Amino acid sequence: MKIYTYSQAREKLSDILEESKKDEVVIRRRRGDMFSIAPKITTRRSPFDVPGLGKKITRKEILEAIRESRELT
Repeated sequence: MKIYTYSQAREKLSDILEESKKDEVVIRRRRGDMFSIAPKITTRRSPFDVPGLGKKITRKEILEAIRESRELT
């Protein structure tokens, strides 16, 4: 774990963010407040990967509902 002062962090922010990918980085303010920096892990998901509704509906009922909605427009 590496600890930086607030001033050091302002000057070297880009380097500190890169370093945080490998090890914990802490920024300490004058008053003693401490903040930890950690990268946010992103997961690559399909936009079509959505949770189901858990409804008991058949394929036939779904298609029928779609047809009805199209007829209304």
